[in-house]
Order: sequence, then C-alpha cells, then structure tokens
Amino acid sequence: MSDIIQLLPDAIANQIAAGEVVQRPSSALKEMLENAIDAGATDIKVIIKEAGKTLMQVIDNGKGMSLTDARMSFERHATSKIRNSEDLFAIRTFGFRGEAMASIAAVAQVELKTKTEEDELGSLICIEGSEVKKQEPVVTPQGTSIAVKNLFFNVPARRNFLKSNPVELKHIVEEFQRVALSYPEISFSLINNDIELFKLSPGKLSQRIVGVFGKNYQGQLVSCEEDTPHVKIKGYVGKPENAKKSRGEQYFFVNNRYIKSHYLNHAVSNAYEGLMAADQHPFYVLFLEIDPSHIDINVHPTKTEIKFDDERTIYSVVKAGVKQALGAHNVVPTLDFSMDVNFTENWNHDEVRKEELSRENSYKTYSSPSFKKQDTSGWEKLFEGTKDHSESIRKEAFDQNNVHPSTELMTFSSRANEEEEEKREENIPVVPPVETNTGTTFQVELSYIVAQLGAGLLLLDQQASHERILYERYLKQLQNNGGASQQCLFPQSISLSPTDFALVMDLQEEMNSLGFIVEEFGKQTLLIKGVPADIQINNEKALFEGLLEQFKHFKSELSLDNRENLARSLAKKSSIKKGTKLNHQEMETIVGQLFACQNPNYGLSGNKTFVKLDLSKIRSFFEK
Repeated sequence: MSDIIQLLPDAIANQIAAGEVVQRPSSALKEMLENAIDAGATDIKVIIKEAGKTLMQVIDNGKGMSLTDARMSFERHATSKIRNSEDLFAIRTFGFRGEAMASIAAVAQVELKTKTEEDELGSLICIEGSEVKKQEPVVTPQGTSIAVKNLFFNVPARRNFLKSNPVELKHIVEEFQRVALSYPEISFSLINNDIELFKLSPGKLSQRIVGVFGKNYQGQLVSCEEDTPHVKIKGYVGKPENAKKSRGEQYFFVNNRYIKSHYLNHAVSNAYEGLMAADQHPFYVLFLEIDPSHIDINVHPTKTEIKFDDERTIYSVVKAGVKQALGAHNVVPTLDFSMDVNFTENWNHDEVRKEELSRENSYKTYSSPSFKKQDTSGWEKLFEGTKDHSESIRKEAFDQNNVHPSTELMTFSSRANEEEEEKREENIPVVPPVETNTGTTFQVELSYIVAQLGAGLLLLDQQASHERILYERYLKQLQNNGGASQQCLFPQSISLSPTDFALVMDLQEEMNSLGFIVEEFGKQTLLIKGVPADIQINNEKALFEGLLEQFKHFKSELSLDNRENLARSLAKKSSIKKGTKLNHQEMETIVGQLFACQNPNYGLSGNKTFVKLDLSKIRSFFEK
C-alpha cells in the first residue's frame, strides 16, 4: 500500500489558517492595529475603501522593521514575542503566534513599507496569495505602512459571503473602537472613503470614551477603581438611568487586551441589581490588570476569550468594585437619618423659595406705630349651634319629601324596555348588543380590554394585541414598499455614533418603506424629515433613537433578517403601552384589527393576546 499522507504546501496551509484568523475585513484590521501597537507607535492612521473590501491601510510611526524582519513577518509561525515555552505564560503583547500576516497575505494583495530609525532607506514588499511579487528599497518615513487590497480575491466563495458595505463597516468601526479604548495615550484616526470618521487625540480614558461614543457620555460616567493583591480594576461604568436594551457598549480589557466574558458581565449586572430593569444593560469600560501567569489567552484563534485560574475571585472583585463605585458616587439611593423627613436639602437650594421667604419675613417684621394686631381669641363661638341647625334642616327636608330609610325604591319603566316587549310579542328575534354599542367594551387596570361576545367574554392584552397588529402591518409595508409618511413641521437632527450611523445607512431602504424620511446632514448626523403616518408621537428624535436601540437588542437576542427585525422593533416602540387610557372607539378598533391578523393568538413575545371566557366557563365559577 502506497503512502497517502503528505505535507500541505505553505500556500494552502496559510489559506486554511486564514479561515480561522481572517473571517472578514475587520479581522485583518484588528491584527494590523495590534502589530502597530506592539511596534511602539504613538500615532496610528487607518484608511478604508469600500468597507475594507478594496483597501485597508494602517500607517504607524513605530520602530519599523529591517529588511530581514520584513520578509520574515510573512512567514508562518515567525514571531518576535516567543523564545521558549515559559514565554507563553508571560505574554503582555498582542501578536505572538506568528500567523496573522501570513494568513492575510494568503488571501489578499499586501503591500508593506517599513523603515527603522537607523536605516537610510526602507523596504517595500508586495505579496499576492502568499507569493512574493516585489521586494526592493524605498523612501519612506520611520514606521510601517501595511496596505491590504482586494481581500479574498483568490477565494471567491469567501468574498461572496461578506455582508453589505454598511455591515462590514460597522464591524470595522467596532474593532477600531476596542483598540482605541485600550490605549487612550495613542493618537488614532479612521478615514472611510475619504471621510474622516474618527480623530482621537491622546488623553485620559474619560476623554477617549467621550471621543469614541460622543458627548452624550460626559455626564453619565462613574469612575470605578479597585486594588487587590490578586487583580486591579479601573475604568468607568454608566449610571443606571442611562442603561440600554442592547449590550453593544460593554468592554472588558485584561492587561489591555479586549476580551469577551459572559461570566464577568454577569458580575457587573449583579452589581446593578435593583437599580434598573431586568431587560436593560449598563455601559462599562473596565480594565483588569493581573499577573499573566494566572491567565491563558491562547484558547481562541481571535484571542478574545481567555481563561482565569481563579474565576470566582475575579467575579467577586469585579462585582464589589462596581457596587462600591455606584455607592461612592451617590448613584445607589441611601437614607440619611440625620435629616428631617419633612424637608430636604433641595429646599435650601431653591432660589425662588428663598426670595419668597425673604419677602414674607420683611413684611412681617415691618409694622407702623398705629397698627395693632386684632385679637382673634374666641373664634370658636362663631360656629356654636351650627351642627344642630344643619341637622334640623336635613330632617325638615326628609319630612317634606316623605322619604324615610325604610321606604322602598320605585322602578320606572323605560321606552327601550317597552319596545323590546313589543318585539317579543310580535315574535321578532331580539338582536343582541353588537360590539359597537356603548358599554360592551371596557378597560381593566388600563391594561386589558374586556369585550362582550354573544356566548361569553373576551379579555385582551392591549399592548400585546396592538404590537401584533402593528407588526403585521409594518411587515406588509416592507414587502410592498408602500408605507405612508407624514412630513415633520420642524425636521430634527440627530447625531449618531459611527456604528449606529453605518447601521442606519444599511437600513435606509427599509426605513423608507416604513415611512421614515431620513437624510445625511453632515458627519454622523441625520436629519429626520418624516415619520410613518400612522404613528402618533410628538418627539420624532426619541422615536428614532428608541427604534435603533430596540433593533440592536433584537439583533443580539434573535436571529432575524433586517425586515422582520425592523417591523418588530417599530411595533414595540410605537404600540399602545399598558397604563394608557383608551376610549370606546379605540378599544373597538383594536378588537376588530386583531382578529383580522394572520396570527391573532400570540404577541411578539410569544404570550397570548387574548383569552376567551364562554358562558359554560363563567357558569362553572358559580355553579357546583
């Protein structure tokens, strides 16, 4: 039998490795950014074309590479970080496995320019599909410039699986934000299609957070710091009132490396217990500093998952640190027993009340020599005998009308009853009250609608029912591209983060189908000029922001396409909520529209929309 096992050629082995390391353009950008940081760069510039499909270029001012190092950087398992097995347990840098650049070069056209401080000329290397096409000296400033062009040009199947440009740009921006947050002392910039999305100057972590996410975060940051012999924690958490339904803005960094950890996220959520709703998620950017010997970072190809040797201790420290931060900044409500319960400090800060008190005091202290305060003693005598007098009046009124407590009540006939009797006498069937008659529908606790049926009662959850009605209506509009729009009298502008802006651009066609008229209005700014015609709302900006948050929440929790997700999100945000008072016509409309739906039985959350109580069920409550 002949031998059949052979060594793979380097080009094929690199392509297989690229399947794990380079999943999309953002994966390649992450590796290049980390290499720039490892090179000691203080200024990093990122240039993107067509969401990274055409070009991704990272330019840094690091220490650069010699010609030999530049050539070796594209060889598989070539690294400057590891010399022996002990080094695996003391890793504080990003790249160490030596697979990133070799994998990228296997599925793209790569151009590398690099120069060290000592060299007069730099080196230029061009590689296509792991094959070196050009290697020559070049004039270039100190540092490294890596341009990745036409990603997956030689793997058409992988390129076809890439999403639309706005979606891929969203992933690129997320990777950029993670790296920028982990190193606030480094200057970062991101340019997409000649438009500058980010220009981040070096500074404090709080300044970097505001620069990345926007000025809205200035007033919601709470400093968090905890120092223990095992682990040190520092960073910022958000105030509970600013929590959102989506998990997007939650960041853990261990030794400045971004990680994903549901276990530690649970620790933060527990620290917020009782301060926010169960379906909301707080904002946090937390840095954990720990001895590298206590963690294992080589458990995932993208290095976003790590293992701790003592997870319980880390969990407890994170939870205690966040809880202490919330308490120290008076975010957690407390009772001050030294304060009079009838007055608060706010009274002293109320300038208007101060002025009123001062005017009253000045009036009371002034009195002319001829003014004498009247004696008000004996005022009780004015009301003597009043009680007896009122009793006599009431008794006289009863006597005049001959009304006594024991008198039987009289019932007067109604013309409606007479007409009904006449119909019975003429053997004409009496039509039962239809649902449009006043009194056949009513609300219970401003949350449930009770409707009368011919054979019983119908109980509806008004919010779940309205969500189902709107969901099917919006889904139909998206399929037919036929949503009506109402123009805003005063168009509102809304500033978004680059991630949300890219998301809106990706959903612009679907939003137009629903009736939203949104236009670009500068850098990451939109102008809301119209909203769906059937939505009664006064704040278009709040509706749009809530729609985005709901969409991102469903995106992370459910596997839905954009249309279904958008219809579901808008139905959730624009539906009638529990606690809303409805008139008779509105209740009748909800009942009628619900049973015109394709699936009237269940709401968007899977709960029942109505319960039917027939006469036999009602009788069973009273009869044995």
